[in-house]
Amino acid sequence: MAKPEGRSFRVVDAFSRIVRLGEGLTASGRLSDAAVERTIAALKVCARKMQDRGVTRMRNVATEACRQADNCEEFVSRVRAETGLDLDIIPPAEEARLAVMGCQALFDPRYRRAIVFDIGGGSTELIWTAIERDRRPRILGWTSVPYGVVNLSEIYSARDALSPEVYCEMVAIVRARLEAFDKRFNLAPAVRKGRVQMLGTSGTVTTLTSLHLKLPRYDRSRVDGAWMRTSDLRDLSARLSAMNYDERANFGCMGADRAELVVAGCAILDAIFDLWPVERIRVADRGIREGMLLDLMGAQAPRRRSGFPGRRPGPRRSGAGRSEGGRHDPA
Repeated sequence: MAKPEGRSFRVVDAFSRIVRLGEGLTASGRLSDAAVERTIAALKVCARKMQDRGVTRMRNVATEACRQADNCEEFVSRVRAETGLDLDIIPPAEEARLAVMGCQALFDPRYRRAIVFDIGGGSTELIWTAIERDRRPRILGWTSVPYGVVNLSEIYSARDALSPEVYCEMVAIVRARLEAFDKRFNLAPAVRKGRVQMLGTSGTVTTLTSLHLKLPRYDRSRVDGAWMRTSDLRDLSARLSAMNYDERANFGCMGADRAELVVAGCAILDAIFDLWPVERIRVADRGIREGMLLDLMGAQAPRRRSGFPGRRPGPRRSGAGRSEGGRHDPA
């Protein structure tokens, strides 16, 4: 939750929780009862906080897990009934747009092009972006790869230590899905010439950055905006893939939930670096949430007041659903 402040915003409250909504989805095609219960419990906290703060403009989005799940409508109906929140199931193109918008302050004007990636739970988005002189991004192309940290971990049982062969197989299947995107936009030659900034926004890159910095606990002020050598990230990925769950969980800046999922994220990251071997990447602890806030606060954003409880039946599968009100209320 935030209030406008100049061309940006000031955060007044925040909350996050790993809920693994897509747990078991690959095998069953459905959101599991346990995952739904965890998610609704977290959303109740969000709804209560928004009510307490008097939020009048909001946007509530769901991504890959809801796009895939056969019981998505049932889930959205339960969320509306139990929390008063009306979920907007956004397509991958909108997810990519919001991620880029949220990260725009971290684009380096020395580069004219950027590759932005967002490693999620059920998919990974990659966006090929032009950087204008005022650092505003213009999306040239994007792709959504159907592998994220939750479903890839389930496929390869990545909670436990992996052999080098299995880890390489994980990397290879992700890279194979990226190659068509690379060929379509001819990215590799531009990367080899050093003309492309790479920017990563996900729990994977922020966790690896914390480990590299030897932080006793996660510190966003040290991580967000940091430049990391890809060789350091790859070394960490190799070490983590050979560790068991307990060894990973011992890192204070990682936490138990991330320890179970981080190896799959490392494999996705290695696939990206295999294809586009940049020397450094910029790390973003920001993305879709910040993109939505900037979008809601934009002068051209359509206005519609929000309220509790949920406002209309049926899940929305669009890229434009918003609920808005007064200009200086929290969003």
